[in-house]
This record gives sequence, C-alpha cells and structure tokens, in this order.
Amino acid sequence: MEKAESNKKLISMLIAGAIGMFGFGFALVPLYDVLCEQLGINGKTSSTASSYQAMTIDKSRTVTVEFMAQIQSDMPWEFTPEMKRMQVHPGELIRTNFKAINLSMEETLGQAIPSVSPGQGAAYFNKTECFCFNQQRLTAKASAELPLIFFVDPDLPESISTLTLSYTLYNITDRGYVDAIEQGAAR
Repeated sequence: MEKAESNKKLISMLIAGAIGMFGFGFALVPLYDVLCEQLGINGKTSSTASSYQAMTIDKSRTVTVEFMAQIQSDMPWEFTPEMKRMQVHPGELIRTNFKAINLSMEETLGQAIPSVSPGQGAAYFNKTECFCFNQQRLTAKASAELPLIFFVDPDLPESISTLTLSYTLYNITDRGYVDAIEQGAAR
C-alpha cells in the first residue's frame, strides 16, 4: 500500500516536471528575444522601417558593409546581393538591391530574415525600406529585384569598421495560405 502511494507521488512529480520543462521551453524564445533586444546582441535588426532624418554625414569615416544571402534548403530560388561589399559614410542614405529568381515551375512565397554582425552593430544599422519587411511572392521562373535602403547611424562605435548584413530566405509557401492570398486579391 505504501509502495503504491510512493509510485503515485513519483508519477505526479514526473508529470509536473515534464509540464514545467515544456513551459520553460515554450517561454524561452520570447525571453531570448527580449534579452537580445535589451543587450543589443545576436545581430537582430528592427523588423520595421526606420525613418531617415537629414543628418550630418560623417565623411571622415568609412564603414565597410558586406552583404550575404543564403536560402533555406527547400527554397527553389537563387538569391544574391547586387553588391557583395560597399564603403559607406555613417549618416549617408544608401540604396542597393538583392536579386531573386524562382527556379521552380510553381509560384513560391518567401520571407527573408536579416541579421547583422557584429551583433552590437545591429542597433546602428537602420533600414528605411527592406524586402524583409514583407513576404515575397514569385511566379514560376520569375525574377525580381528586391530593394534595400539603409543608413548606418553616425553613433556607430569607432571600434566597428565592418558590418555584415546577412539574409536567410525561407520558403513559407503553404498552399492554403497562398490560396487565401489569391482569393483575397480576387475580391
């Protein structure tokens, strides 16, 4: 009788522990996002457009901005930056493009996720327009120029002379989702 009671207590503790671990794992992503945002680490850039106010351009300083593009393994696109590297002056508004080509025979929907390295430089890299703010849809065999307009904040620490902006393009094509978009556009 005492052993059955002990087993029930152990099972209850194991179930409570499993539920607690699941809850902690579920809360980890938002906690990580808040921590990264507060500490300015992990290279996360803002997911909304920055506004550009006319500012003094620091012509005495040059920052190298490198561009990288990767695709998720199931994404049937080519995705490349127009330029792999450029020299910019902090405060200067810059426009460049990325090129995307849908290699498949079907319409595909993509979403680009940016990251800046070094991580502490992300707070000083401001995008006024970016294809990463929206999902990108390409019909079969279509191509598109994807614009990026940005500026580097003049307050960028002197110790940072190179910023690397990297985009990973994910395939978010979900037939139901694409169908819903098409039905909404037809209305």
